[in-house]
Amino acid sequence: MNAPVALTSRAASSRRAEAIAPTTRGLNYYDIDASLRALLPLYMAPDLTAQLAPHLSALGACAGTELYDLADTADRHEPVLHHRDAFGRDEEWIEFHPAYREMEKIAFGRFGLHAMCHRGDVLGSPEPLPPLAKYVFHYLFSQAEFGLLCPVNLTDSSSELVRRFGDEALKARYLDRMWSQDVGTLHRCAQFMTEKTGGSDVGAGDLKAVRDGDHWRLWGEKWFCSNVDAELAVLLARPEGAPAGGRGLGLFLMPKTLEDGSRNDYRIVRLKPKLGSRSMASGEIVFQGARAYQLGALDQGLKQMLVMVNSSRLSHLARAAGMMRRCLNEALQASRYRDAFGQAIIRHPLMRRQLLKLMVPTEQALSALLHAANAPEAALRLITPIAKYRACRDNVAVATGAMEARGGNGYIEDWPNARFVRDAHLGLIWEGTSNINALDAVQRAVGKAKAHEALRDDLADRIKDAPGLPGQYRTQLEGAVDDAFRFAAEVAAHPEHERFCRAAAGNLYHATTAALLAAEGTRLGTAGGDARRLLLSRFVLEHRLNRGSARTLDAMNWENASIDLLLDDAPVSLDRATALMQE
Repeated sequence: MNAPVALTSRAASSRRAEAIAPTTRGLNYYDIDASLRALLPLYMAPDLTAQLAPHLSALGACAGTELYDLADTADRHEPVLHHRDAFGRDEEWIEFHPAYREMEKIAFGRFGLHAMCHRGDVLGSPEPLPPLAKYVFHYLFSQAEFGLLCPVNLTDSSSELVRRFGDEALKARYLDRMWSQDVGTLHRCAQFMTEKTGGSDVGAGDLKAVRDGDHWRLWGEKWFCSNVDAELAVLLARPEGAPAGGRGLGLFLMPKTLEDGSRNDYRIVRLKPKLGSRSMASGEIVFQGARAYQLGALDQGLKQMLVMVNSSRLSHLARAAGMMRRCLNEALQASRYRDAFGQAIIRHPLMRRQLLKLMVPTEQALSALLHAANAPEAALRLITPIAKYRACRDNVAVATGAMEARGGNGYIEDWPNARFVRDAHLGLIWEGTSNINALDAVQRAVGKAKAHEALRDDLADRIKDAPGLPGQYRTQLEGAVDDAFRFAAEVAAHPEHERFCRAAAGNLYHATTAALLAAEGTRLGTAGGDARRLLLSRFVLEHRLNRGSARTLDAMNWENASIDLLLDDAPVSLDRATALMQE
């Protein structure tokens, strides 16, 4: 065979394929996550950490293999709405690909992600698990599948609304089904809030509720309904005669199927052709007198629903943190195995700097998540909106950067990066846009609830108690935290300066995570572990809060050594980290 023909053979094609960098498929996403494994003992009781470690490893292995494949397949085969059955009856139903149903069995059945905080006997635990455990499982699951975590979170948080505000009959009828791990009897739940007239202005909704004996009838439309065919839905509606605005909204629970087995009186009009999260069905609904049941006081509906929104925002933080971790790992995998100009691209200095730009927000989000899961209510009121705002925005940049690291293949749907870019944008919309979360953080959490005081005091204590933190850096960090909180309070006190709310919320997030990273790094380093988070704290301070020295080559010498350490798997000693902090 002559040389030109040999270049076109199947064998030659296979040889050239070896030059293409692999994905993370086949890896255990828990076992390769040194940050998570190191941090869990700082935030979780030792016995619980030991109890959950085998299950976390099992989910990590699943995410890198079985769930990896199922998520890819489900994304390619979107749900299909059928309006009528073969006999022409208006019994609309949604056809899901079997891959999506298998993912439900993993999330709801195998791991009980929706139920683990509400009842015992999930993953062998005799008691309900703390929220931290749930969010760590969400973090791992989201590294393979993003969309299904919406129904998981909605079922979880909606059951809490039923538990808190439902009457005894509703709780007896539905709670056990909402917490079931048997997908055949499980009652998944949805959240229907958005209307054409409102969007983020939920109080402008006009879905009407009319009393009918011991229940209510709903009339009108909802414009964006996620998990649209769930067995139950929690929603806001305006009782007949109630005033306009948010104070006139009541909270209701609506079943898909009535007790006699008939369908409730609402129609799924169409499914949304979403940019991302394609595996999960979102749609539009018309209510034609659908039966619903009151949850709590009729004039407290919006306030009660915010209980659910708060936990949903934390779920979005978990998803953003998880997806960033997956994107970082994909970028590292591509960089280590892809050669350019005679060496792996991870050896090129500019690429190494770009990888740090993916690593820093990824580690910030993990620290924010673990801290938020254990934070007292007063501080959590502020952590939730600033983390939802900033981490979800960072997720878009990290997903895009990971796509670029893979090059042209990253833009092709055969590879995972295109899906990550599509899915990442959803975090900017659900549970409040960036503007809504920034306003909530600054004008409400800071301006009205004074939640910044509790968070500021917590961070001050962490910085003060950080063992081995160099004195000069401690002073810089304390100053950065004080400035961020002072600026947020100043903006909150002057509503006419609303335009600075996003900047203030971003500064709060960066100052918070810089303090957390420093405290984590010194604690781990003092115990003889890995102090690399101390270096990450300085990157946040200098590059995200812009509090570094003048941009000269000499002033940034510390970065070169730090990047080398952070891109290496070997632990960083506290002595080495503190030395670099003082350069």
